[in-house]
Amino acid sequence: MSNGLARASVRFRPASFAGTFLALFFGAAVIMACGTLLQTGITASVPPVRYADTPVVVAADPTVSITHKVGEDTETVEQGLPERARVDAALVGRIAAEPGVAAARPDTAFPLAPGQATPGLTGRAIASLGIAGGSDRLTEGRAPGAGEVVLDAATARAAHLAPGASVTLTAPGGTGAYRISGLAAAQQAGPTAWFADTVAGQLSGHPGRVDAIAVQPREGVDRKALADQVRRAVGGEAEVLTGGARGTVEQPALTESRAMLTGLGGSFGGVATMTAVFVVMSTVALATGQRAREFALLRAIGATPRQIRRTIATEAVLVAPVAGALGILPGLALARWWFGELSSRGAVPSSVALSVGPVPMLAAVGGCTLAALGAGFLAARRPSRMRPSQALGEAAVEVGRPGRVRTVLGLVAIAGAVSLAVLATGLNGANAANTALGVVMCFLLAVGLLGPWVAGIASRVLGAPLRAGAGASGSLAADNTRANARRLASAITPIIMVTAFCGTLLFMQSTISHATGEQVRSGITADHVISSTGPGLAAATADQAGRVPGVDAAVGVLRTGAVYQDGSMLSQATALGVAGDPAKLPQVLDLGVKDGSLGDLGRSADTVALDVGLADTLGVKIGEGVPLWLGDGTKVRPTLVATYERGLGFGQVLLPRAAVAAHVTAAYDSQVLVADAPGADRAAVAGRLAGLAGTAVTDRAGFAAQSDRQQEIGAWANTVMAGVLGGFAAVTAANTLVMTVLDRRREVALLRLAGTTRRQVRGMMRWEALLVAATGLLVGGAIAWITLVPITRGIARTAPHIPAGTALPLVAGAVLLCVAATGLPARALLRVRPVEAGGGRQ
Repeated sequence: MSNGLARASVRFRPASFAGTFLALFFGAAVIMACGTLLQTGITASVPPVRYADTPVVVAADPTVSITHKVGEDTETVEQGLPERARVDAALVGRIAAEPGVAAARPDTAFPLAPGQATPGLTGRAIASLGIAGGSDRLTEGRAPGAGEVVLDAATARAAHLAPGASVTLTAPGGTGAYRISGLAAAQQAGPTAWFADTVAGQLSGHPGRVDAIAVQPREGVDRKALADQVRRAVGGEAEVLTGGARGTVEQPALTESRAMLTGLGGSFGGVATMTAVFVVMSTVALATGQRAREFALLRAIGATPRQIRRTIATEAVLVAPVAGALGILPGLALARWWFGELSSRGAVPSSVALSVGPVPMLAAVGGCTLAALGAGFLAARRPSRMRPSQALGEAAVEVGRPGRVRTVLGLVAIAGAVSLAVLATGLNGANAANTALGVVMCFLLAVGLLGPWVAGIASRVLGAPLRAGAGASGSLAADNTRANARRLASAITPIIMVTAFCGTLLFMQSTISHATGEQVRSGITADHVISSTGPGLAAATADQAGRVPGVDAAVGVLRTGAVYQDGSMLSQATALGVAGDPAKLPQVLDLGVKDGSLGDLGRSADTVALDVGLADTLGVKIGEGVPLWLGDGTKVRPTLVATYERGLGFGQVLLPRAAVAAHVTAAYDSQVLVADAPGADRAAVAGRLAGLAGTAVTDRAGFAAQSDRQQEIGAWANTVMAGVLGGFAAVTAANTLVMTVLDRRREVALLRLAGTTRRQVRGMMRWEALLVAATGLLVGGAIAWITLVPITRGIARTAPHIPAGTALPLVAGAVLLCVAATGLPARALLRVRPVEAGGGRQ
């Protein structure tokens, strides 16, 4: 009987399941998109190109890891490194001594700045010639010695250079003139210059360290045997990579991209999935509740509670898989767009492809089906447990307050949200931000459970002015909303969801951007900012600028990153390496020093200054050692000499340049900050600075502009997250509002039969829509504010910044959504004659 009833309901009353179908459809699309990104992050790889003919590659671990105990077990936590990690060049000799090794070639790449005769080149040691295959060889001349270089033939021809000519090249380790000793075959990777091995080590900025070691086997030695021998020679000092893993060495950014995709698809996908399940359950419960008369009639004619539950479960099984399956293609399209945008912004290497598989599809369909089943069973509890003699009477009257269990769970959810918000106040920036969506989800769960209470309070508070000054339509709206709190709660909850999600994500980003901009604008005191027209500024640029007439101070800054341990977690911090005299740093940067002196950074390379927030997180004070990992994973413990307050705008860690230069991918300064001498002509000084080779000179606004660009990907990611979650919630809100209005055909018919005019009915619906919008915006705004205050204070030590250009469109959108989703179906109801509507089928 149950299966037949379910099939008949879906077949002959499809309109009753339209709202549920839409919620399931969009929920499946969101789950599919996030699942695809998560799968791509887990499986992302790039095929080896340079190492395609090299069966075994030795490289450093591109992550930092710690192990800690969780109960009786241990857990390993990893954090990707912000710079390329390198291996000791001494490993080359140990590997070459193995019996199965024919050749072990060290490989290092470093960027060369464009010159007058040459474009930007990649510098390499001559020992690496041949790694890319048999065609990777000298075609003319000989290998370089000291003071010599080999260029690829294509670059030499384009620059009209030949063996014997001289060319000036700038590398991270210095600038010099080199005689061309020979030419090599054109390189697939682009223009290349080869130096003598010892020279290349100095020019790269990290002598004695190499990016990787390419290992070739002797004849008859297979790949597995070769890899085993290499592992024995290396011990635990480096990773031995074969197969597809070799491509990761060529694309070190892949490690960070994997973490980003996994985090985006996992953490955001988890929240999106919870949201989808929450929305689906809410919609299914609403649709089931609207059929209370039908279930009451079934109970009255003898249907058992089990049959009612089985009927609802069967309906869910019939509708949910179809809706979920249809949502797969839109979800895949969303994932492709999302991934393409990340790739175009440089967050993902262009050679990485989107991974599409069956697991996200099964998760989308299965998740929606389980959500629909769960919601159906929960919604069926009341009608299935009614006694047949009371069923019709119970169905005709809306139940007032939520039950005790529901109320207790709602209060627990509020307590959980408040606890998380309080916890966020003691966390550092990244960890505090990660709690934001958890706080929002707890509050939304509380709203879902306590919705009738929220709606009842809103109808009393906001209904009073409607009764007083909005005429008959306003009075009707106030009375209706007060008498039908559950229906009002169903309409309000999605609006709260839209406001809370979008408000939290958008205003968290606007607060961070605003605080960063304020710190940069207030902290830059330099008169000029020198930036590079190539990969960066040579290490000597700050000294050269300091000798320019009219310059009082010139300080170079090298942007990098560091890793630190926060409890059982690892996190990244932005860092600056300071070139020049640190005592002159206050003349170009006002970092808001709180304790100590930045001039003490000049005492030795083993010193550090920290942002006060990071210092508090690490629990260190002036004179104590600070445990850090530098950008390439080198563990250090420099002495803390100063703390400052403007770390958000400039960097959380300040180190002498000498301490970090050998531990970055390319030791070029990002900028040089220049202060004029008293009485100097600013324009004249700027003109002299512009004469430095390969530089561009701007004012302090140039520094701010670069800082803003660094926030671009984070801001875009938050905006997309707000768009996806907010858009899904907005569609659900419109869907719910339409469902609630169309369910009121009998009520509208009775109002019209009692003498209410069409205009009054439309006015009533508009006032109800405005009441729904106002309640949703107020409650959602309060949730967003409670979530944001501790987080923004933890990250930026400031209150949330809410720009009108973002807030007003959000408010206007919520109001228009409510008015349109209420007004359009109301007009459809008013086209039906009252007698027909009153006696029609529910």
